[in-house]
Amino acid sequence: MNNLVKYQSLVIQHDRQQQAGHQSFVIWFTGLSGAGKSTLAHAVEKALYDNGCRTFVFDGDNVRHGLCADLGFSAEDRQENIRRIGEMSKLFIEAGVIAITAFISPYRADRARARSLVGDNAFIEIYCNASLDVCEQRDVKGLYKKARAGAIPNFTGISSPYEPPLNPDLEIDTGNASLDACVNKVLAYLSERGLIPTKII
Repeated sequence: MNNLVKYQSLVIQHDRQQQAGHQSFVIWFTGLSGAGKSTLAHAVEKALYDNGCRTFVFDGDNVRHGLCADLGFSAEDRQENIRRIGEMSKLFIEAGVIAITAFISPYRADRARARSLVGDNAFIEIYCNASLDVCEQRDVKGLYKKARAGAIPNFTGISSPYEPPLNPDLEIDTGNASLDACVNKVLAYLSERGLIPTKII
């Protein structure tokens, strides 16, 4: 590592943001499996993209098919999974892109490290708050049923803990509110923070 020198690009983050016409940051959706993170993340991306924003969604399942295919679901592997996503999000922010992540990311310490990596002003933690009962009722992937039967070890909410955010930037009742209402709440918050143009909401 001592022989590595970080190359300084001739095009910096500010230049890319000016070209894009908006700030670059990460929207970090966290919550239980089935809480609606991926659905909301992709709906928010579509709304931003349709209004000319440069966006990309990192979805938990998709990332584990590629970048993090070598990781399991132990506490250590979960920590490494989130570390990699944090590093990737930082690169996308430097590229002038709105990075949107949809990961359970169950541990507060890991989310805090991701925040410190990209900077507090560029990290928007959104808690998709749906109760375990609601998530189990949805169970679109059949995962809770398998976890209850012991077929999936280290399953968050059943055999592995989930630590909800104590002070998220935004909390959304994804267990009860409609998708459109959730999307509008996210966009309104981003606009209030001055992160996206007001014309989007």
